[in-house]
Amino acid sequence: MLDFSSALYLGMRHPAAALTPWSRLSLGQPAALQEPPGAQALAADLAALQGCEAACVLPSTLHLFWDLFGMLAAERLVILVDSGSYAIARWGAERAQALGLPQQVFPSGEMAALRRLVAAWGRQGRRPLILADGYVPGSEHFLPLAGYAALARQGGGYLLLDDTQVLGVAGTQGGGSARLHGLHGESLIVGASLAKGFGVPLAVLAGSGALLRSFAAHSQTRVHASPPSAAVLAAARRALALNASHGDALRARLADRVAQWRTGMAAAGIVCRGGGFPVQRLPGRAHLQPALRAAGVLALAQAGDGPGALTFLLRADQTPGQLEQAMNLLELA
Repeated sequence: MLDFSSALYLGMRHPAAALTPWSRLSLGQPAALQEPPGAQALAADLAALQGCEAACVLPSTLHLFWDLFGMLAAERLVILVDSGSYAIARWGAERAQALGLPQQVFPSGEMAALRRLVAAWGRQGRRPLILADGYVPGSEHFLPLAGYAALARQGGGYLLLDDTQVLGVAGTQGGGSARLHGLHGESLIVGASLAKGFGVPLAVLAGSGALLRSFAAHSQTRVHASPPSAAVLAAARRALALNASHGDALRARLADRVAQWRTGMAAAGIVCRGGGFPVQRLPGRAHLQPALRAAGVLALAQAGDGPGALTFLLRADQTPGQLEQAMNLLELA
């Protein structure tokens, strides 16, 4: 079975035998009491990779966004949500809304609409908390994040990015959206999972030193939930080592696979959405999934307007021949 449903974009896998051994999975203590061994050093490395002042690691983005929005709910903000934002970050936003922050959704990528909202809420004394994804899967282009950041900064608020899709895949050394778009400063907050680009189920929150100190002081999950395990931390350290030694080569190989796919789809006259990102979506072709699966190709059928889309997730460890096999089947379908 040729698997085009896995989002391990760089092909990183972390078998137990390749990890630094650990004597115990957990200290049996919350992070608020004692950080797991190596967690702070790993967080510092992740902050540096993204060009941020500071970072901390958490078990998941659900923990991260639940805590972060709970903390930010104490400020006089308005949550302005790019409509392409992923569900988990929006769940966090719903928590802040339940705690009293107003929320509005604007069309994805529409700077004019966002500018009007920032101005209107500013007249009511509320600063913007702009929530967006680093990349919206299936989009032809990245969002105008530099413009979002400028509006957040001018309004005295924040740009909060869910960078799960981009971290490891794009930006200098795989540093994600902050590096890719030249974003920095105290108004920038980045939350991301390492599960896609780096193949590790671990979340990182990055931003200014002041914000991370406040987060550590107010975080509820760092008190009431278990911290990341020793196994996950070991896998993350290995992922960063692989990124330092082979990351640029893996990203170049991934770009070649995306270019091959895009060229093949264009030659076959098949409409394909996704630009240069490894999430390639074929509108109106979800009905082909059963036949492709029977032929040995696994892709994702996703609901949407009309008949839905068939999505192929490309990876650096796929071969040109494997992509050719899948494209040939699509041409015959």
